[in-house]
Amino acid sequence: MTPADALRQLAPTTRVLKRAQYEAFEFSIRTDGIHVRNASYADPENHEYLVTLSEEIPAACTCPADARFDGACKHRVAVAIRSPVLAAARDVSTTRVAADGGERGAVTPRRSPVDTDSIDEDDTPAGGGDVETPEDCECDGLDGFPCWACVDAGRRTVPE
Repeated sequence: MTPADALRQLAPTTRVLKRAQYEAFEFSIRTDGIHVRNASYADPENHEYLVTLSEEIPAACTCPADARFDGACKHRVAVAIRSPVLAAARDVSTTRVAADGGERGAVTPRRSPVDTDSIDEDDTPAGGGDVETPEDCECDGLDGFPCWACVDAGRRTVPE
């Protein structure tokens, strides 16, 4: 569904549409809907609402305006006009995205990882590997857990 399709179904007033476009909304995708925060206010923590979808259309909002007035509130319209927000909300139940942008469960290292058990006491891979300790290594003090710099360099792997 395109933003134009959603807008036709919501039929917002011109005032609501303009506010949905220019106010500083922040979106968080949750399993129960889209959390919308209006950062245009001096106290944005008091302007946070949950927009729920029905068949890819922002159908309801927990804000007072959605209950009080006819037509869609600015929060529902703000969600409707932002395709990436709608797409993310639609996909949240089927795709779990990892912090690195990949999908959860899929491991795609940039370099060939070295087994943690194959690291000698002098921090070189057993068998004469050529992976040097990165300058930004922070493994000391992590109780044997590898730092990200070593994992990224392929020197160590994260234990299961």
